[in-house]
Amino acid sequence: MNDEKLKIVLAVLSGIIFSLVFILLAFILPITSSKVPQKTMNSGLQKLSKAYKESQVNRPPEPPKH
Repeated sequence: MNDEKLKIVLAVLSGIIFSLVFILLAFILPITSSKVPQKTMNSGLQKLSKAYKESQVNRPPEPPKH
């Protein structure tokens, strides 16, 4: 077989195999992590939000600038 034809065939085959690997990984790997429950993350964010809001409300007055 001609060297140019062999290079083309090998390039096409390697491209197909490379694409199939990423397609298979897309189906195998989950989009979201199942290790961390969403409920826990939301409650943590709510606690941080509540603490931030309370710190804004209870902040001491700033001294006047001269």
